[in-house]
Amino acid sequence: MAAEPPHPKLFILLVAEQFRSDYLDRWAHLMGTGGFRRLMAEGAYFPDCRHKASTFTSTGLATIATGAWPDAHGVVADAWYDTGARQLAAASGASLLATTLADAVNAADPRNQVIACGMDPSRPELLVGTGRRRLLPSDSPASAAPSDPAWFVAFLKTHRPEQMLNARWQGLRSRAGAPPLRVLMDEASRRASPLAQQAQFDLLRSLIAEERLGFGDHLDFVPVVLTSIGLLGYEVGADSPLMRDMALQLDRQIELTLDALHKAPGDGKFGLAFTAAHGSPPEPDPSSRPLFAMKGDDVARAVNGALSAHYDVSTVKNRYVERYVYPFLYLRHEQLRRYGIEAREARRAAGEAALRVPGVAAYYTADGACSRGGEWVERFRGSFHAVRSGDLMLAYQPNLVEEAGAGRGVSYGSLYGYDTRVPLIFYGEPFRAQTLEGAVETVDIAPTLARAMRVAPPSSSVGHVLAQAFAARAASRK
Repeated sequence: MAAEPPHPKLFILLVAEQFRSDYLDRWAHLMGTGGFRRLMAEGAYFPDCRHKASTFTSTGLATIATGAWPDAHGVVADAWYDTGARQLAAASGASLLATTLADAVNAADPRNQVIACGMDPSRPELLVGTGRRRLLPSDSPASAAPSDPAWFVAFLKTHRPEQMLNARWQGLRSRAGAPPLRVLMDEASRRASPLAQQAQFDLLRSLIAEERLGFGDHLDFVPVVLTSIGLLGYEVGADSPLMRDMALQLDRQIELTLDALHKAPGDGKFGLAFTAAHGSPPEPDPSSRPLFAMKGDDVARAVNGALSAHYDVSTVKNRYVERYVYPFLYLRHEQLRRYGIEAREARRAAGEAALRVPGVAAYYTADGACSRGGEWVERFRGSFHAVRSGDLMLAYQPNLVEEAGAGRGVSYGSLYGYDTRVPLIFYGEPFRAQTLEGAVETVDIAPTLARAMRVAPPSSSVGHVLAQAFAARAASRK
């Protein structure tokens, strides 16, 4: 029987917080040949990978990590209302209710390494959970610990965030002498810049070189969360010239990283996957911004007023809404019990009241009642956790955002295509070069990578192994 070829000992998972699938259609002609175009030409490229659930950054990362939807992994948003503690709960690695691909890598062999990279630890934690792993932040020298290797301490000293302040963001394709696209005057603009993005890739390339990843007899798994492009998308939307240049700058960093990987550990000795936690809507014109920004307090007051009008028989107006944390509404169940109101009935009444608020498009209740049919029901159901999602989930009209104050809004979290469609590319060994146009899902990423790394899929995974991504193996011979 023919010997089975050795499999790579290094796998890298790059997850951009925000990267729409159509960016590669719109801007590939502006990119070089060695970055995204190389990934698409030489890798297994799925242009239509879908998040069939709400598209908050934390939710998308948790789904990619676990191969499960929020109804199982429990990270229903970046934050939700904890009804027991009566306070907001923030998404974190500790809040995951399902095991991750990183857990499976650890369980396969105690020698295996999981090293997660991000601007700060909070995002990569959602990709790896709280098991055995290292977290390497690129953005905080204060995070260096006595146990950190010398090369990492040195890296943080040479990549201090304050060094980037007042730097000029020059467009990658700008003519010589052209004015900068932006001057990085503050922390927000610095973090949402190509310079911060480059620092993340500098860290990744340094890690691979300094620790000789992929050369051992164990498996090295390196998940990386690319935050800068998401921060920029939150600020300027999908169609800004800044976003286009950020994507071109990302293309350049991927090219440099691929060049380094092909040198060491070398051809055939690594695998790489690229995808995104969500997409992004366009940023509304400032003059029309009020028409596109929903105020959660207004939604909560409208629903509460409608329930009070329906159930209260005296002049006393009771409070029925405990909290609304987009997109979830939480009712006061002690009030319902006091008046003998069935929770199912109150949820339906709250949903119908919400539909009368301009901008609200649909609802889904904890009992499974939905104002929409078809795939909307599936997307709502996958987004809804029995405990953390409260009583009601709402969806706004397309392109509307939840107002966050100061003229800004939460632009992610929706169930629409601009947020749910992202690219997916598998590159290197053991994948084959082909563009595959059929729709796949983000829950398929973890089991497919698990198959490539020859480890078990995460325990709650409902995704499928994307067999079409793999190169055909030679037939066995006696």
